[in-house]
Amino acid sequence: MIIAEINVIPIGTKTISVSKYVAKAVDELKRLGLKPELTAMGSIFEAEDMSLILKAFESVHESVFKQGAERVVTTLKIDERRDKKGTIKQKVLSINFDSKL
Repeated sequence: MIIAEINVIPIGTKTISVSKYVAKAVDELKRLGLKPELTAMGSIFEAEDMSLILKAFESVHESVFKQGAERVVTTLKIDERRDKKGTIKQKVLSINFDSKL
């Protein structure tokens, strides 16, 4: 399982608020069949293959331009582990468990 985090920043909009752009970006992830977890600084999601991660990146990035932004900065972090399967939930649980040691 690949875990990814995407962050999109619209620039050149008519308002300082970006929530409508972010909401549409999250909708794009859901449209692709992903289950994004929204955080204050981005969205985290899982996928089985890299092609879906990259398609999600392109869809999110383009969705902001389609809403009228003049410039878009999009970052993508990918955590792909091949020695064992992992999930977002498993990763968080392992950190919570380790912090109690």
